[in-house]
Amino acid sequence: MNIPENLKYSTDHEWLKVDGDVAYVGITAHAANELGDIVFLDIPSVGETLDKDEVFGSIEAVKTVADLMLPVGGEVLEFNEKLEGEPALVNSDPYGEGWIVKINITNPAEIDELMDAAAYTAMLG
Repeated sequence: MNIPENLKYSTDHEWLKVDGDVAYVGITAHAANELGDIVFLDIPSVGETLDKDEVFGSIEAVKTVADLMLPVGGEVLEFNEKLEGEPALVNSDPYGEGWIVKINITNPAEIDELMDAAAYTAMLG
């Protein structure tokens, strides 16, 4: 399974790509595979500042709906609008075009609490 080295990972299977004070958040390929075909994302939190591990939206697949948890605290700046018309991008390109939100990180120290690719791989077994 593809687990990029340049990202940080949460135990809830979200990834974080940090670029200064801003970060992109998505779900891992493992999570996308477990959910199955993704058909809709509901992200009502744009403009809100949320804490680490707080729900920032939900993701709907053919058979289930799951909460999306923010891996670090931050203000939700933007939702990936491409996902409105093509939610399956989360399945086909979870670490690229399938990113879900862009955030402004409020506590950069929380990044250090996330796993690197090796730790995430080990967690998956």
